[in-house]
Amino acid sequence: MLRKILSIGFCFIFSIPFNLFSQHEIKIAETESKVPELEQFHEIIYSIWHTAYPAKDCAALRSYTKEVNILSEKINSAKLPGILRDKKAKWEKGLIEFKKSVDEYNKQADGTNDAALLKAAEELHSNYEILVRIIRPVSKEIDEFHKVLYVIYHTYLPNKEYDNIHSASSNLLTKAEAITKAKIPSKFESKSEKIKSAATDLLDAVKSLSSLDKSIATGDIDAAVENIHTKYQKLEELF
Repeated sequence: MLRKILSIGFCFIFSIPFNLFSQHEIKIAETESKVPELEQFHEIIYSIWHTAYPAKDCAALRSYTKEVNILSEKINSAKLPGILRDKKAKWEKGLIEFKKSVDEYNKQADGTNDAALLKAAEELHSNYEILVRIIRPVSKEIDEFHKVLYVIYHTYLPNKEYDNIHSASSNLLTKAEAITKAKIPSKFESKSEKIKSAATDLLDAVKSLSSLDKSIATGDIDAAVENIHTKYQKLEELF
C-alpha cells in the first residue's frame, strides 16, 4: 500500500514541471510573430527566385512543383499565433492571392510556354513576399513591446489579474521607452514626425498605467490598459 502511495506521489511531483514547461512553451509560441510553415517555404522559393529564375532554367522550375505544392499546402493550413490575430484579415486576403499564384505556377509548369512559366514564378515569389511582410514585425522595439502588451491585454486583463498587470507595467514602460529611442527606418522618413508623436503618446499612456497604485479601482486600470492598446494600434498603423 505504501509503495502504491509513494508511486502516485512521485508521478504527481514529476508531472508538474512538464506541465508548467508545456504551458510556458504555449505562451512563448503565442507571442512569437512567426509562422514556421512560411519559413519552411523560403528554401524552395529561394531556389526558384535566386537560382532557376535568373538562369531561365525552366526545367528546374518544372521540377520544383511537387515541393511547392507540399509546402504551400502547409502555409494554407497554418494557424497564426495569437499575437498576430490583428493581422488575420490581411493574412487571409494575401493567402487567396498566394493560392492563385501556386495554381498558376502548376498550370504553366505542366505546359510548354517558358515565358508564362517565368512570369508565374515571379508572381509566386511576389505573393510569398507579401505574406512575409504581413506578419513581419515593424521593428524589433515595437515587436518586443507588443509581446508584453499581448499578455497583458489578452490574458491578464480579461482574467482580472491586476497584480500581474501591475508587475508587468514596469517592463512595458522599459519597452515603450525603447520605441521612442529607436531609429525610424528610412522608408518611413516622410512619416517620422507622426511616428515620433505616436510613440510619445504611447509612452505617456504606459506611464499613466505605471503610476497607478495596484490598490486603485480596477476600472481605472482597465481604462489605462485599453488606452495603451489604442495608442499602440495607432502607432502600428503608421507603418
